[in-house]
Amino acid sequence: MLSPNDKKLEKLDPFYRPSVAKQKTSAEIISEARNALRTVGTQRPFTPQENQRKLFGPASSRAPENRPPSSFSLHASSFESSDSRPISGTRLSPLELKPKVPAPPTTEEDPCLSFPKPPVDPAKIRRISSARARLFRAASQGALLPDRTLPPAERKKTVESKDTVRMGDSVVKVNGIYLTESKAIGHFKSHPLQLTYDGGFSEIKEPEMFKGATSLPSHLRSGGDQGKRRSRASSCPSGSDLSRLETKAVSNTDLQEKATEMETDDVFWNTRIVPILHKLEKGSVEALCAACTQLHGALEEGNLLGKKSQRRSVLLKTLYKLVDVGSDPLSLKLAKMMLALRVSRKNLLNVCKLIFKISRSEKNDSLIRSDSILESLLEVLRSEDLQTNAEAFLYCVGAIKFISGNSGFLHEMISKGAVEILMNLIKQITENTNKCGACLPNSGHLLVQMTATLRNLVDSPLARSKLLSVSALPQLCTVMGQHMSDKDVCTNVARIFSKLTTYRDCCIALANHSRCYALFLNLINKYQKQQDLVVRIVFILGNLTAKNNQAREQFFKEKGSIPALLSLFHTFYRLDLHPRRPASGGDGQPTSPKPQAQGEDVLIKLTRVLANLAIHPGIGPAMAASPQVVGLLLATLEYKSIDDCAELVINTVATINNLSYYQVKNSIIQDQKLHIAELLLKLLGSDNMDGILEAVRVFGNLSQDRDVCDFIVQKNVHQFMIALLDARHQDICFSACGVLLNLTVEKDKRAILKEGGGIKKLVACLRDFGPTDWQLACLVCKTLWNFSENITSASSCFGDEDTNTLLVLLSSFLDEELALDDSFDQDLKNYHKLHWETEFKPVAQQLLNRIQTHHTFLEPLPFPSF
Repeated sequence: MLSPNDKKLEKLDPFYRPSVAKQKTSAEIISEARNALRTVGTQRPFTPQENQRKLFGPASSRAPENRPPSSFSLHASSFESSDSRPISGTRLSPLELKPKVPAPPTTEEDPCLSFPKPPVDPAKIRRISSARARLFRAASQGALLPDRTLPPAERKKTVESKDTVRMGDSVVKVNGIYLTESKAIGHFKSHPLQLTYDGGFSEIKEPEMFKGATSLPSHLRSGGDQGKRRSRASSCPSGSDLSRLETKAVSNTDLQEKATEMETDDVFWNTRIVPILHKLEKGSVEALCAACTQLHGALEEGNLLGKKSQRRSVLLKTLYKLVDVGSDPLSLKLAKMMLALRVSRKNLLNVCKLIFKISRSEKNDSLIRSDSILESLLEVLRSEDLQTNAEAFLYCVGAIKFISGNSGFLHEMISKGAVEILMNLIKQITENTNKCGACLPNSGHLLVQMTATLRNLVDSPLARSKLLSVSALPQLCTVMGQHMSDKDVCTNVARIFSKLTTYRDCCIALANHSRCYALFLNLINKYQKQQDLVVRIVFILGNLTAKNNQAREQFFKEKGSIPALLSLFHTFYRLDLHPRRPASGGDGQPTSPKPQAQGEDVLIKLTRVLANLAIHPGIGPAMAASPQVVGLLLATLEYKSIDDCAELVINTVATINNLSYYQVKNSIIQDQKLHIAELLLKLLGSDNMDGILEAVRVFGNLSQDRDVCDFIVQKNVHQFMIALLDARHQDICFSACGVLLNLTVEKDKRAILKEGGGIKKLVACLRDFGPTDWQLACLVCKTLWNFSENITSASSCFGDEDTNTLLVLLSSFLDEELALDDSFDQDLKNYHKLHWETEFKPVAQQLLNRIQTHHTFLEPLPFPSF
């Protein structure tokens, strides 16, 4: 006698029975999609390593005549000596001045007035440093001082002249002799001072003086007696005189300090630098390298690096000459010193070319590391002007690109700010392009080198973090948009994105940049037959749409998105179809199949994008109803076997599986369901377990249709599904059990479970996988529930052994303390508890009640014997 609850339970419909369609909430659709639909994975497109280090590899779209050269010769004559001159500040155009000789001063006027001085020759001013220019102005109030250089022998005689000319009292020290004011005035009239090479003073001969200079220059006068001072003070404006006197005092103090500093520099130069320069005149390469190292250290110690040193010209000319030695180790040391001395323009270009030339050989990587050349190159990019030195930057970044190909340099490069420096330069180029409305000359060549370098750097987690921190991904999208016609730039940026989007945080950052989808579609349409570029663009789209429903929707809403993918699919389908036709050999037998063509790789990535898009509940039904989408997928299965290209076939079947999930009236998948089932039989007979799994998944969706169920039974596919229960693989068992569940919906097909020991294998799956996979356990219970719908006796339905096993398993699995393993971590424990409570427990409880109701524990009595 059944209880009312049991009678109610007996009237329940079988699980998975098709019912009248009803409107589902979005949450329900997404929940079902997560359980039944799946994304497709694939490998990142392969990038072969270039055999030679060049600015542009063999795959470059640039014609050889349009590329900057990677091979060239450099000699000492390549460098300009003009860059060796010390800087002289801002160069001003000379004024056209025609001085007039004033009338002789009257007794009322200041007797210290002198005649106007002729203008200084600008050519002479340009030959001296800013420091010497100040000294020149301070010492030339009374006469024009010639700019001449004394030989070393004469310079020694001027040491005494470096004593201070004191203006605060009546004693003036000249050439080591103390003179009174009156004698000093006479001495300076007949022996004026000139500025020597070493920064001291020496006397000027009479012919060198301007005639008519009748008084001591005002900056050397100490004044007359007290009466004259008072008279002068009362007759001149006090404010202007005080200001003039203060200026003169400061000038004299600077003069004294400068003279002392120059004397110190002379001593350091003569004692530390000159002996090393002598060593550089001759010797072996090892000796010259050692001398260069010693010289660099001495220059750094004496603060003589940069452009301020008065003897910079001597140093650079010496270094230029040594370039002709032709030794890579020596040239690296020379280049490092030249960069430290801040060479510019053509010489900066030649130094960058020199380092580029050396870095082309991998065997020199150890030299580059030991000499710390990388830091010098990064400093060039950091401090020099991009527009002025565009060609120098090209070879500088080219050398850095070569170095970045060595993984041993990655950490050093990134820690020294290479990522930030390169992105700053890219930002400058994009901003200049926006201002000018067109790409600047040679900016594309430079961008190729910078993006290739970044491509190497993104292998480091630290580099990826830095790129995200500076918002590099939108900036790189801007580069692609501005240089759409430059395939090399677009390919390099695509390679960067291919690497970055394999990481979740980078993938989210790019997906959130809404303009990237239209950009990628434009590239697909422009370069449809350029496999190396489009395969990466499609791979990126596959990454973006893999786990991001918003990305799927944004891409789908872009105008012409699906047609662009289908056009690309059709292009490479035709390219792949022709070489796959078997060619007859000399003996009439077909030759062995060719290796996987590049066209196949594009198709693999394309089917992945289609599979990912189909997961979206608003996109999947539209794709399932598209004859073009379904037609290309079925055509691929028809001509391509799993032995030819397993990944393409498996991705295609996975896409069909996602599309077959949607039971819509105008679905092409539903119209072609029997044809699809025929194509899947080839996969079931293969040895590829991944292919078998995908085929079984499609059968799981298609078997909800009665016609497909009949096909399965007619072709004995159900026996194959029962055999798969022994696979000891949870996913395969789950999918096979799903097909069997759909078959048991039909009453006339329930008996097939007893073929091949189906019931026993289902019970074994429950026993083996139940505690670790409650979804699979739930599916087994649903299948057994459908099978036992017309049960009269549990033993006759399941058999005595399986009935007892089910009673024990279900009773223990429904005990929460026994069923949920405490050994799992909290997240996994919560996951198992959720599926146990919501899926397994309700079905298992009903099945247990049915078995207990129709099972007796009494043993039958034996027949009496008479």
